[in-house]
Amino acid sequence: MVSHQLYLGLIALTAIERLAELVRGRRPAAWSFERGGVEHGRGQWPFMVTLHTGFLIGCVTEVWVQQAPFIPELGWPMLAIAIGCQGLRWWCIRTLGKRWNHKVIVVPGMPHIQTGPYRWFSHPNYVAVVLEGIALPLIHTAVYTAVTFTVLNAILLTVRIRCENAALSTLERHDDQ
Repeated sequence: MVSHQLYLGLIALTAIERLAELVRGRRPAAWSFERGGVEHGRGQWPFMVTLHTGFLIGCVTEVWVQQAPFIPELGWPMLAIAIGCQGLRWWCIRTLGKRWNHKVIVVPGMPHIQTGPYRWFSHPNYVAVVLEGIALPLIHTAVYTAVTFTVLNAILLTVRIRCENAALSTLERHDDQ
């Protein structure tokens, strides 16, 4: 039962981190709009909020209802991956700086970011989201939550990445960054 309480604490910390991201993202969104930023894919946002909120609730609920065990051989590596995902997420946020927010807002005339993790991946934050969607539930063997979130997130990210790619195609690319 102690491991269930620790897992609940981890999920609570994750929820607090997500709220911190929401607060952190408001100022850059306003900064972008002040500079003529255009939002794309506005209708996706409610689905993202619902899916990610449901994900955290699912992690806790499945572990509690199923009395899912903590299996050290699975749980510790998944915890390491989940922590690594946080590092990647905040590297993305730091790299994008004033331009980072949760929405797809493109400021015309701004260069396309190709530094930090964006040197290697077009959408590194989504790499973190996908890996975390698998790892966080599996820390405490919440298999159904991991599978359900992964499938629904794949559908959502397919739409979201198409939207972002279309929006980002309007920006200038600078290979010298």
